[in-house]
Amino acid sequence: MLSIIVAFPKMEDAKNIKNALIRNGFEVNATCTTGAQTIGIANELDGGIVVSGYRFTDMHYYELNNYLPKGFEMLLVASAARMDECSANNIICLSMPIKMQDLINTIQMMSYNYNKRKKKEKEKPKIRSEEEKAVIYKAKALLMERNNMSEEEAHRYIQKNSMDSGTNMVEMAEMILSMM
Repeated sequence: MLSIIVAFPKMEDAKNIKNALIRNGFEVNATCTTGAQTIGIANELDGGIVVSGYRFTDMHYYELNNYLPKGFEMLLVASAARMDECSANNIICLSMPIKMQDLINTIQMMSYNYNKRKKKEKEKPKIRSEEEKAVIYKAKALLMERNNMSEEEAHRYIQKNSMDSGTNMVEMAEMILSMM
C-alpha cells in the first residue's frame, strides 16, 4: 500500500497539505517537521511518497532524498527559483504558491506509477520448460534454413509476430512449424 509522508519545517504547512490530501481521498501516514523524523518513519514503511519542503532545521531536501529507503519518491514543494536545482536529482517538483489541483494530480500520477512498479515487481518472468525452448529452437532453425535468416532475425521474427497476434512465443513457434 502507498504510504505518504508530509514533511515541512512548519507544522502548519504540513497539516494544510495533509488535510488537502485527506480531503481528496489519500491516506497520509505521518507529518514531520525535520528530516530525521521523516527518515525514521520512512524506514518503518514499505515505500511511497514524501511530500517535502526545501529546507529543514537539520538538512536540505536533497540530503533527505539521499537518505530515504528504496521505494520512496520525493515531491518537492519549493519556490520557482529552486526548481532548476531539483530536476537533476530525480525529484518531482511543484512550485509555490501551490495550486491544490496540481498537488492532487501530481500525487495521483506518482501513486499510479508506484502501484504499477509494485505490480511489476511481483510479476516474475515466466520460465520456459525444456519442451517449450525446444519448440522455439526448432521454429528458429526452420526459419534460418528456409528463409536464410540469422538466429537473431529468426528470434525477432517469432517475437514480433507473437506480439502482433497477441500469442506467446511458444504458440507462434508451433504455428510456424505447422505451416512449414
